Amino acid sequence: MKLTINHVSKSYGKTRALIDFTADLEPGIYALLGPNGSGKSTLMNIITDNLAADAGEITYADGDGEPENILKMGERFREKVGFMPQYTGMYPHFTVEKFMWYMASLKDVGADRKGKDRTDYIGEQIANILAAVELDDVAHRRISTLSGGMKQRLALAQAVLGDPSVLILDEPTAGLDPKQRIAIRNYIAKIAFDKIVIIATHVVSDVEYIARDAIMLKKGRIVDNAPPHELTRKIEGKVWQATVRPEEVGEMQTKFRVVNIQNGDDGVMLRILADEKPTETATNTAPTLEDYYLWVFGDIL
Repeated sequence: MKLTINHVSKSYGKTRALIDFTADLEPGIYALLGPNGSGKSTLMNIITDNLAADAGEITYADGDGEPENILKMGERFREKVGFMPQYTGMYPHFTVEKFMWYMASLKDVGADRKGKDRTDYIGEQIANILAAVELDDVAHRRISTLSGGMKQRLALAQAVLGDPSVLILDEPTAGLDPKQRIAIRNYIAKIAFDKIVIIATHVVSDVEYIARDAIMLKKGRIVDNAPPHELTRKIEGKVWQATVRPEEVGEMQTKFRVVNIQNGDDGVMLRILADEKPTETATNTAPTLEDYYLWVFGDIL
């Protein structure tokens, strides 16, 4: 299985939202990282055929088959895609379970099965997915009564319904508490072995340990594309911990890129990104993917 994105570009008037995007995606998780306006949502909408590209093409190959342009595949490709948009419209008077059955009907889940066999197949799949996203206990509640976090998990549940080969998730953990975020992150990692999963997120820590590659987008262009451990290696020796007096914090923020401030018994501990040692007592610390994100995008945050 392979999704190939070849020199895809898109503009809105004079604004170039995506510029010559090229990537080869195989089964695994790919993190799309970048600030607002970097082109993440534009790319996802082009892949899902909700938006037409100005240039370039996207091809899909299943197994050992020949690559086909997804636009020419049409419905055959859309059947393979599960999409969780950032802002999901749902029917508020539907119950959670009814909404899932409705989405199963729209997706034509189990089309190769008949009668009771198909009903049982869909019902079992819905039950398993709702349990995985911790919504099985609210299956009969109306969507209008759900919290924001519950609606977020329901949006993910409908995306994975039908066992899609390509799963596109826009901010899947937004609004979730830490326990739910971990559960959803583990669930996505579990089902990603035989899927191409694209995750756009601002919660960098959610993808650091599960992403095969992190694709960094800045003003529509790819500025880096590599496994997270290779990206963090680029700033080894540039991440520092320094303890300063409270009155020195402002000056340090003026001179350096301070990414974290923590009060302690001995003073204020700063996490700093810098080429050179910021203070005499500063010590190096292991970089994270979030550090690299701030290293790349700190000038436009």
